Amino acid sequence: MHKMDRRTLLATLAVAGATTNAAAQPAMQSLAELKKEADVACLYHCDFGDPERFVQMLTNIGNHYSAHGANPFDLQIVIVVHGPGVKFFLENLDGTSWQNEKLPADIHDRISAQAKNGMRVHLCSITFERLKLDRAKARKDEFTSFVPSGVATVAALQTKGFAYIKIG
Repeated sequence: MHKMDRRTLLATLAVAGATTNAAAQPAMQSLAELKKEADVACLYHCDFGDPERFVQMLTNIGNHYSAHGANPFDLQIVIVVHGPGVKFFLENLDGTSWQNEKLPADIHDRISAQAKNGMRVHLCSITFERLKLDRAKARKDEFTSFVPSGVATVAALQTKGFAYIKIG
């Protein structure tokens, strides 16, 4: 599987208009493939399903980029997602335990806006298995990948020098 570094990702996002729906599902990324590629690297931990809290996290990520002059080469941000947080990264909520919930209409646009700054999203494979969610239901964005485990990814990134932030 082709590994995409941050510079390639940013170039691809610029050419593709930030997203593409060509893939059947986001690619799997191993823990060994996760790298710190900027002096300042931060992981935002999203294991919650509260839309207001999620929007606050996106606002904080935007503020974080702003404090670094929105230079994606000075700051590396990833969101590690597991548990109910995965609902924010699904094409739709049909057939899930969240099917009766209403998410903010612009949620994907807000996520994509931060991805234009270089943000990456790692979705927990175990959550998809446990909740019996088809991985093909995940949004097909270039900035999104699956990882074997959300909690293992949080720990792996911290050992690689990523600062940890959790909203709420």
